[in-house]
Amino acid sequence: MTYDARVRVTTARRGTAWRALRSPGIALDLGSARTRIWTRGGPGAHTVLDVPTVSFGPAGDTGVLRPVARGAVVDPEGAARLLTRLLAPRVPRYARPVIVCATPVPGGPEHRAALAAALAGLRPRTVLAIDAVRALALAAGADLSRPLLVVDLGAQLTEVALLHGGVVTAARRIERGTADLGTADLGAGDDGGLTAGRLAARVGEAVADLLRDEPGHRAAEALGRGPLLGGGGALRAELVYRLARQLDTSVHPVPRPHTAAVRGAGEALLSARCHPALAAPVTPVHPT
Repeated sequence: MTYDARVRVTTARRGTAWRALRSPGIALDLGSARTRIWTRGGPGAHTVLDVPTVSFGPAGDTGVLRPVARGAVVDPEGAARLLTRLLAPRVPRYARPVIVCATPVPGGPEHRAALAAALAGLRPRTVLAIDAVRALALAAGADLSRPLLVVDLGAQLTEVALLHGGVVTAARRIERGTADLGTADLGAGDDGGLTAGRLAARVGEAVADLLRDEPGHRAAEALGRGPLLGGGGALRAELVYRLARQLDTSVHPVPRPHTAAVRGAGEALLSARCHPALAAPVTPVHPT
């Protein structure tokens, strides 16, 4: 390759990377009850939009739809209408945003495909996924070099995860039968209702499973540090108290726990935008 050819190739690569860096950056937490969106403003500034996860039918249909249930996108078209309504005014015309989404740990390819379909109308340059529990740890500024337990107390989904080296090594969902449980289920049920104590007991059982299954005492070390609590449930004083009693250790709600996942996804976005992979064409949602 001649010197001139090398210069042209290097310049083209730099131009592509520069376009990627100039693309609008969006972090998203598409929850069952609330949708949180993080967008960057001026230097060091950002905005978090927090709205109900509701959509409306096609033109002329006034019915209210809930496109996300138990952490999964069940209506991609409805989710697309919701996200387009919220994000289109924030994305310049012809821009191709870089989007980082906080997702449940066991979301799986079907969930990621539905999420990608919901975002397709925004013509993203790249869509990346980050585990919501990992995003919570980033928002808290936690020391990820040591084992860490994270409990995400969502409205329709509760997750317990063990992180080691910043990577999720094991996770459990809190369920009753085959249905996921969250804080929206408190007081519901035929057996006297799900109470904060019962939900805390289920979390304790999930932590006990991790203690049994994880080698090298990593889960025990993480439990000794005290788990991080995120999600809207971390704002419930009784639930936080019950968890501390159940686990017999201190628990640590992250600052502003209801928006912590999207803020952590925003932290990941700021790092990811410098990665060469973002100069590539649009890719399906995949774990970071």
